[in-house]
Amino acid sequence: MTVKHVRPPLKVVLVDVNPQVVQEWLAAFADTPEVEIRKGSLLDQHADAWVSPTNARGRMDGGVDAAIKRHLGAGIQLRVQRAIRDRFGGSLPVGSAVCVPSGATNPRFLISTPTMVASAQDVSQTLNVALACAAAFQAVHMQNEREPGSIRSVALVGMGAATGQVPPRVCANLMWSGYTLFHDHTFGDYDELRATVQGQLDDLDNEPQERVRIKPPATRTRA
Repeated sequence: MTVKHVRPPLKVVLVDVNPQVVQEWLAAFADTPEVEIRKGSLLDQHADAWVSPTNARGRMDGGVDAAIKRHLGAGIQLRVQRAIRDRFGGSLPVGSAVCVPSGATNPRFLISTPTMVASAQDVSQTLNVALACAAAFQAVHMQNEREPGSIRSVALVGMGAATGQVPPRVCANLMWSGYTLFHDHTFGDYDELRATVQGQLDDLDNEPQERVRIKPPATRTRA
């Protein structure tokens, strides 16, 4: 008899101190009630993993990155940058992510995914939020492939909505695109993920006022 193992559902929490971001999430994710939306600080969330929007070098010197570094200690930046160096040659492309042990019990893991190349870069005219959000969920999947069940809950902030100057509605719509793609498809690697997102969103207005569901490739769909 063959036993089919079913992946446990992933608890997703979207949390931000900006009430406008929270309001736009409530609209964008209205038909995805499994996603919890909260107003508050990421640092107060109990989850297996926190997602931190970062820059290509993993320098945690501003925004949410800096708050997490203060909370978890300077060692977290060293672990993030070591992972970027070992896996990506020292520069993490937008549309990629690293998942590292946090050194704490809450969260157990930190997922760093760049919304920008350099610190404090304006990314309001880009689709980087969709790429970063999709990459964060890909990192969850890859970690659970390595250690099944190690990430059962994840908390994310409004990506690019502060330092990156992305309007709250655009942030919410692009994060919805990244989230739904995670549910629809498992990617073999980050290159495939980036090609899929860019191939379908590059022709759109860089500030989409409506949600866009990214169509996954025909292969490797989730069972």
